Amino acid sequence: MTKTVEDLVKAARAEVPAISPAEAKRLHGSSAAVFLDVREPAEVAAGKVRGAVAIPRGVLEFQVGSAENRPEALSEDKTVIVYCAGGGRAALAGQTLRAMGFGDVRNLGGYKDWVEADGATERDV
Repeated sequence: MTKTVEDLVKAARAEVPAISPAEAKRLHGSSAAVFLDVREPAEVAAGKVRGAVAIPRGVLEFQVGSAENRPEALSEDKTVIVYCAGGGRAALAGQTLRAMGFGDVRNLGGYKDWVEADGATERDV
């Protein structure tokens, strides 16, 4: 049976728990948590969660699966809070991270949700 993108995202959302912006704000800045932005570089250039690691969804497996390419901040023992523009890519990325050994992965949803909750942001220059 063929699956649609909606089917894939629904399954990923069922596997990766959501986290509210308020909960995420409580974890922001903690050494026990890392925020992961899986949007494309042009989207990230407009702003991201302050301190977030940015890895586009399309290359996530290659960056995370390779010790030499994986950012230091991203480790299996941290709570990984994933977000994108609307939550779909974040859910898929979260599902992938869980399959790759990350135990505590949560889906923040969209960057706009963080901004609307007055979460700290930055722009890479």
